[in-house]
Amino acid sequence: MKKFRKVLDGLTTSSPGGGTMGSPSCGSAAGTPTTAPTPKEIDVQETLVSENFQLCKTVRHGFPYQPTALAFDPVQKILAIGSRSGGVRILGRPGVDCFCQHESGAAVLQLQFLINEGALVTACADDTLHLWNLRQRRPAILHSLKFNRERITFCHLPFQSKWLYVGTERGNTHIVNIESFILSGYVIMWNKAIELSTKTHPGPVVHLSDSPKDEGKLLVGFESGTIVQWDLRAKKADFRIYYDEAIHSVSWHHEGKQFMCSHSDGSLTLWNLRNTSKPVQVTFPHGKIQKDGRKESCKPILKVDYKTSRNSEPFVIFSGGLSYDKAGRRPTLTIMHGKAITVLEMDYPIVEFMTLCETPYNNEVQDPFAVVVLLEKDLIVVDLTQSNFPVFENPYPMDIHESPVTCTAYFADCPPDIIPVLYSIGAKHKKTGYSQKEWPVSGGMWTLGSHTYPEIIITGHADGSIKFWDASAITLQMLYKLKTSKVFEKPKPSEGRAAELVDEDPFAVQMVSWCPQSRIFCVVGISAHIILYRFSKYDANTQIVSLEVRLQCESEDVISPSENENNPCFSEPHSGSHSPQPHHQHPASPGGGTPEGVKDSALCLKVKDRVVRVPPGYQAELVIQLPWMDGEPPQQISSLDINSAYGLLAFGNCNGLAVVDYLQKTILLCMSTLDLYGAADPYQRLTRSPRRNRQSTSEFCMRGLSNFYSDSKKRIRTSYQSLTELSDNQQSVDMERSKSPTSDHVNGHCTSPTSQPCSAGKPRIPMGPEGPRLARRGPGRPPFRKAQSAACMEISLPVSHTEESRENSFSRSRSSSVSSIDRDTKEAITTLQFGESYGRKSDALPTPCLWVGTSLGVILVIPMSIPTDQDERMEEPVTIGPSGAVLMLKGSVLRFGFLDCMGALIQSPYEVWRDLNAPEDPDRPRKRKLVHYSPSSSQDTCGEGHLAIVCSERQAKVFLMPSQSCLFVHNITESSFVLRADVVSVCNSVCLACFCANGHVMTLSLPSLRPLMDVSYLPLTDMRIARTFCFTNGGQALYLSSPTEIQRITYSQEMYDNLQEMLGELFTPIETPEAQNRGFLKGFFGGNAHTFDREELFGEAAAGKASRSLAQHIPGQAGVEGMKVAASGAVGELARARIALDERGQRLGELEERTALMMTSAETFSKHAHELMLKCKDKKWYQF
Repeated sequence: MKKFRKVLDGLTTSSPGGGTMGSPSCGSAAGTPTTAPTPKEIDVQETLVSENFQLCKTVRHGFPYQPTALAFDPVQKILAIGSRSGGVRILGRPGVDCFCQHESGAAVLQLQFLINEGALVTACADDTLHLWNLRQRRPAILHSLKFNRERITFCHLPFQSKWLYVGTERGNTHIVNIESFILSGYVIMWNKAIELSTKTHPGPVVHLSDSPKDEGKLLVGFESGTIVQWDLRAKKADFRIYYDEAIHSVSWHHEGKQFMCSHSDGSLTLWNLRNTSKPVQVTFPHGKIQKDGRKESCKPILKVDYKTSRNSEPFVIFSGGLSYDKAGRRPTLTIMHGKAITVLEMDYPIVEFMTLCETPYNNEVQDPFAVVVLLEKDLIVVDLTQSNFPVFENPYPMDIHESPVTCTAYFADCPPDIIPVLYSIGAKHKKTGYSQKEWPVSGGMWTLGSHTYPEIIITGHADGSIKFWDASAITLQMLYKLKTSKVFEKPKPSEGRAAELVDEDPFAVQMVSWCPQSRIFCVVGISAHIILYRFSKYDANTQIVSLEVRLQCESEDVISPSENENNPCFSEPHSGSHSPQPHHQHPASPGGGTPEGVKDSALCLKVKDRVVRVPPGYQAELVIQLPWMDGEPPQQISSLDINSAYGLLAFGNCNGLAVVDYLQKTILLCMSTLDLYGAADPYQRLTRSPRRNRQSTSEFCMRGLSNFYSDSKKRIRTSYQSLTELSDNQQSVDMERSKSPTSDHVNGHCTSPTSQPCSAGKPRIPMGPEGPRLARRGPGRPPFRKAQSAACMEISLPVSHTEESRENSFSRSRSSSVSSIDRDTKEAITTLQFGESYGRKSDALPTPCLWVGTSLGVILVIPMSIPTDQDERMEEPVTIGPSGAVLMLKGSVLRFGFLDCMGALIQSPYEVWRDLNAPEDPDRPRKRKLVHYSPSSSQDTCGEGHLAIVCSERQAKVFLMPSQSCLFVHNITESSFVLRADVVSVCNSVCLACFCANGHVMTLSLPSLRPLMDVSYLPLTDMRIARTFCFTNGGQALYLSSPTEIQRITYSQEMYDNLQEMLGELFTPIETPEAQNRGFLKGFFGGNAHTFDREELFGEAAAGKASRSLAQHIPGQAGVEGMKVAASGAVGELARARIALDERGQRLGELEERTALMMTSAETFSKHAHELMLKCKDKKWYQF
């Protein structure tokens, strides 16, 4: 615990003491307060230390991106999915969800569970086998085996065997001991498997399986169409099949007398072991006979499963095989059951499927009950027990990417009643028609931990939809879906300029603002629109009010270096001055038409102007739109804040700031950033004459948020447009790249997440009868000039084709002072926050204020006067005087936070939620109930003031209000820049959390700004991470790790310590089901499968050692984390050991009983045999 004391004088600011850096004062030197406050002592006890912080991943939600492999443990009932990036997701019952990552990042080719052993084998594209231990909550690799000379193509692990068969590209089959992960000397060479007379190589091994009839027989399938049954004991081939068509998969009948193959020509062949010269049956399930008598050519059948059923005919399930002439048909899974053929069309290509059966033994009747189908972007399970084959309802959040995610928000410690309310509203819109049976992937154990609290994640999507997710207790469950597109009329491309106003995603969500207490929700869209929603439990007939705000700039401003770059001192504006309204502001009435003098204005989207019926949930109340002006599209909205207690909404872009009273539906303020300063402008701006052929660098930005999809067409189109514009004016781009201190340009694309896109904007000319018209948009240029804010940053990477350019886009050093270089730019509003504060030094009491941060590191505090009485609030106007304090720091401003003088976090005031559509109650009239967190609430006197924390992309500062003295400064980074920052609660205290472009996650103490944690977490290789990274209270954060997955992390040591308790158990002790009695005759005539000893054949004593150069054994690196896991799970292990002992005792008892029965049976048999011998002893041979 450390105390920080600082004596402050209201007239002069003392130089910062220990632990601080930078300028002594960033406030105003002139304009002294009327009454000088006496020196105050700030006594803040900081409880946070570096030991309170530990960074680690917690859980990953969503669908595994680019899946490649699938496996299922039929006893443990857990599912594993491998991906192209080397990830493995292991799923069980809801809550049991584990993510593992191979360090190499090589694609996972195949997965094999050690059934009911709590282990998993993965085969990767770098020809390495890995053995994962699943008996701990965070699986770790026990062994790895790297093949040096051969490429792995197929693996097979027989049930209850410790020997893994590995097929290779050369056609050889190797055998690996699972326990030691050492290669056996026993090898089935391809030239031994085929006949000597064969002149061609059979191709890679595509299938391996042991015969259900005899485990000593291994069926080897080669790609060319050759199938060999290899006798492992005799080390020779029993039979060889040479078929003309390439083989993709093989599946046995459970009796081991027949097997079925799928081929590249869309055919299925059935083979009988009695006669392997030709197939018993050849079928083309989807190939019809044409008029000329020939079969239709069909696509390959990539996999077939041949499963028998006790009470019905066998199931033949396969993927592919459709005829080529049916273009445009979706991928299919075909289920043949007797004479019935059912074709299930899928939304995405099938990666893999697996039939789930009642028994793990391959020599028993299989009785399939479901099929797991892994698609490129979905996971479905089909119920085979019902004739219409319904799908099961998926309990996992696999549809996060239903429409690409464009923004995220994370809220911890939500009001406890909000989750049940959202769930009850969302449950009414759930789909029906699912199977009534329970989800078959039900393995593992998960219990609700003690360290849980309500958490909500909000995702915004490219189609304009918003999804609310319950993220409590490290799970994720869909609560409620809101479609913002329903507010607007459907765009009609045929009407006028509508076709060029918007791109494919006109409703794409750019950012959201949510007040959980008042349940007011605000959405910013890509078409420069804002929608305000209120929550109601009742449906209603409503008419949406539409406001038109014009935030177009008309003058070109140039910033020249200030005389005092680092410590500018500005005269304090007069407290009563009101900045005049700019002449380009035309507030529209709710029914608004086009004002006079403003021509050629058009809205990007048309709001429904009729009364509409809205269901319970979030209901749109107000839409604010920025129109096109004189052929120029509106600039993107870069910042937004809403306050339910004040009834105000503020937003800004690179042109200026607007404040809207959403209660009275009026525009209170709409002015350019320059006009906000008044006489306190920190920069010397010179007017320039417009240049005609300059081109906006923002036009190089992406054409809509949709360009980070995996859709190659969109990527190519974006690249082409960007490169076309580069060739038009390359010199201009190069000049801007060398000048701009707050933005980087790679391949002509802006990569700074915080600087705004106005550095080379088209010239704006004051509109008037004599003013020249602005140039229209030329062909091939994007219809929007997107703001380069953190909300729309996915622009450069799809165009950058090399890894080097991706890295350079964030590693380039930028100038540390925004005012040190002469450049022309507009100043964007980058962050906004309402709160109770002091707008001027002379203020004795806090008043409602709006804190404004800009891209040039300037902070404006704008005081407001808001009527307090409810009736007056609805009638009297709110007055705003943009003449408050002006503060400075380096870099674009990202975040504000407020502490009282005891160091406690001050929340913004809010209105308690009330349902405006609820029936009127005369006894209890609905009144606005406001909750205020005054800065002086914990102080004895009202004039104590508060602390303001300001973080930019370069540094953080703490100011004392109202004196505006800078108490602490910390330069966060010099070589990189901060992407996300937030003031968050951790361990009953507060800190400043930052995420930098170089991948570092940092925390700073408050108010002293001491570094507490600095971890290099992940290199920022994808704009998606920067766009979606967000912090929340409780030491948690999240980001979109792939287009389909959300990764949650924690930076709290407390949560790290409790994580083991919160995670689910993958392995639970379950007794392996016993094999069915085969009967005397089946056992006698069906081969002696149970006496096959693999150890005798494959062990070192019999087979010798494999060549050392063939494969390299790598011990697993479970590391300290694995030891911690084992230590934390000691109690669980003891419990499992006790259960195992009980089970063992029970099995020993059963074995004893069985032995006694066998002895009795043997004695009876011996007695009968003796009697028979005595009876037949004296008979002659001819008497029998």
